[in-house]
Amino acid sequence: MLRFLSRFIGLWLLAGALIALVVDGAKTIAAGSVVTTPLGQLWFSISPASLNAAQAGIQRNVSPFLWDPVIQSILVAPGFVVFGILGAVLMLLGRRKREVKLSELEIG
Repeated sequence: MLRFLSRFIGLWLLAGALIALVVDGAKTIAAGSVVTTPLGQLWFSISPASLNAAQAGIQRNVSPFLWDPVIQSILVAPGFVVFGILGAVLMLLGRRKREVKLSELEIG
């Protein structure tokens, strides 16, 4: 069940990465130069209140050090890169293990 859930979420993240890549590609064509949208800007455009709540919660309850260098560096990365990496990792973690048959093993 967990493998299925991992693959399912990974597939959605890869789809989000593809959508973000297409949007950035359209912006790049329109601008005539390479344009990438940072993950933080995507998050802020969807739900600014949840971004502010996440920042406040992590800084108060976990560690201010975690927010400033770690999460901020992730938030300035292009959205399609972050979604793509997370989706690929989840897809790899959720893959089915390949069974090794005796005929495939080389003996001697």
